[in-house]
Amino acid sequence: MAKIALLEESVINKIAAGEVVERPSAVVKELIENAIDAGANAVTVELKDGGFSLIRITDNGCGLEREDVRNAFLRHATSKLSRIEDLQTIESLGFRGEALASIAAVSQTELVTKTAGALMGVRYVIEGGKEQSLEDIGCPEGTTFLVRNLFYNTPARKKFMKTPQTEAGYTGDMIQYLALSHPQVSFKFISNGQIKLQTSGSGSRKEAIYHIFGRDIASNLCEVKKTEMAGEEAIRLTGFCGKPVISRGNRNLEMYFINGRYIKNAVMNQAIEDAYKPYMMSRKYPFTALYLELPQHFVDVNVHPSKMEAQFGNREMIYQLMEEAISGALKEKELIPEVSAGKDPKKEKQEKAKQGRPPEPFEKKRISEEKAQTGKQMKIMDEVFSTEKREKQGQGFQTEKGFREKAAEKETVQILKEPEAVYRTEPKQTELFSMPLLSEEAKKKHRIIGQVFSTYWLVELEDKLFIIDQHAAHEKVLYERNLKAFQEKKSLYSQMIAPPLVVSLSMTEQEGLRENLPILKQMGFEIDPFGGNEYAVHAVPADMVTIADQEMFLEFLEGLMKGQKTPEFVLEKLAGISCKAAVKGGNSMSRQEVETLIDELLTLDNPYHCPHGRPTIISMSKYEMEKKFKRIV
Repeated sequence: MAKIALLEESVINKIAAGEVVERPSAVVKELIENAIDAGANAVTVELKDGGFSLIRITDNGCGLEREDVRNAFLRHATSKLSRIEDLQTIESLGFRGEALASIAAVSQTELVTKTAGALMGVRYVIEGGKEQSLEDIGCPEGTTFLVRNLFYNTPARKKFMKTPQTEAGYTGDMIQYLALSHPQVSFKFISNGQIKLQTSGSGSRKEAIYHIFGRDIASNLCEVKKTEMAGEEAIRLTGFCGKPVISRGNRNLEMYFINGRYIKNAVMNQAIEDAYKPYMMSRKYPFTALYLELPQHFVDVNVHPSKMEAQFGNREMIYQLMEEAISGALKEKELIPEVSAGKDPKKEKQEKAKQGRPPEPFEKKRISEEKAQTGKQMKIMDEVFSTEKREKQGQGFQTEKGFREKAAEKETVQILKEPEAVYRTEPKQTELFSMPLLSEEAKKKHRIIGQVFSTYWLVELEDKLFIIDQHAAHEKVLYERNLKAFQEKKSLYSQMIAPPLVVSLSMTEQEGLRENLPILKQMGFEIDPFGGNEYAVHAVPADMVTIADQEMFLEFLEGLMKGQKTPEFVLEKLAGISCKAAVKGGNSMSRQEVETLIDELLTLDNPYHCPHGRPTIISMSKYEMEKKFKRIV
């Protein structure tokens, strides 16, 4: 067994840096928190190359005395506490004394600082944890940190970072959280020479929300205000929650702050989502900017090196406070969502009973064959994708950025070459009916009886009654039309909209838009910058022109940002376009329109099921009907 030896200080600092300095955004967070603790009311953050080349943070806080400069970079050196009991009442954002030592251990750091009333400032340079120089310098009051070449001496860690644009997005998100939690501080964020975010520092939380997220969100907020007493001490929850029309496919906009600190906590997430459950669809998440103020000894933020997690002494009380406060705020507003009628209870019960029965022999065989066929087809598609990716990497597109930009168009075309590989194979209609309804011969003989429930069309042919679901049938027609256009033109038909649809995007979403713009164009979108964090959507897929909205666009973008460029995802989106654009159940259709719909079904390869697998047509024979009326026994 090897002998145990003490690690060198430089090695200890690099190990500690791995916990505190996870990425450039963590450096920015620690330094901004120090600036706020120093009383700054104006902070400027500048990045180059996502923060890897340079991070410059300037504040107008109280600055550092010359004799404190060296000590500030020692591990566990802090002015925020002096004994263990202070942890129970700590009110500052930073307190461990690890941040500066950790940052300096993995970068080339320069500090320029000057206190109020001092004749000269101080310039201190430290690289890889080793002091290089300490000298007097003329400078304004406050502090400026310059962090260059982050992770230059730990290349293995840098290897696992994202692209500079993505890392800049993470930093932008972090600054948003800090700007919301400290609206009294004016923030400016500059990335590669461009101003990405600027707040006024007026102290208004709602104004900060407007500057960061735009007018769409700021105009759809409900105020939250509730106080609970825990003995003689008060716990207060204030802030805003968004109306249900503001939603995302992830939890990025579920923001809450504990005593001025942005925190992640499962109890608070659960309370928010439970309060919204009656108002929001499944897998949709709301916007919240909530501020919880409670005695320091009620919460422990010292459970993680980045101070991004918290534990409560009374979780049930916090949950109840938040859930009741949000529910109350939502109930006070007139929120009338568009809803569809539920299923008939008797029919639903019968359907469940039917699903519980074992399948008939023919059905068992069909299901087994479908599973085998689908598995075989998906295996083929996986091999296609693997081959494509290997070819792309062999062509030099090794970086994530290069791979996405160069491959987007080619990959989208490739994944649609074999569309039948991603949905079920159905039995031919000739196996089920003596004369197929969807044939030129049947078209001359069938008789359209009429429409029932404004949804289903009844068609008589020989000794059978056919029932056509107008929505499912129209959806399938649109789907195959879109699919054919995509295969032939490599894109969908676009339709200009006026006025354009204006959407507000976070920095992360803006980066996702830039990376996925080629595939969005192929899907039929035309998008241009509109100023600030807003973008104008000038054109949408032609079939969606009447239903284009922000939620639809963001749903597309979020799926692409998650890397869902698989055959399933693209075909699912084509199916989604068709579903939303198809005539709905309950809408009246003329006899002429139904005739046209049947004609179009005749041209399809698989007209018997919609893209989601539901049948477009069902039938009942004359024999079955006569049995129901007891004409035959």
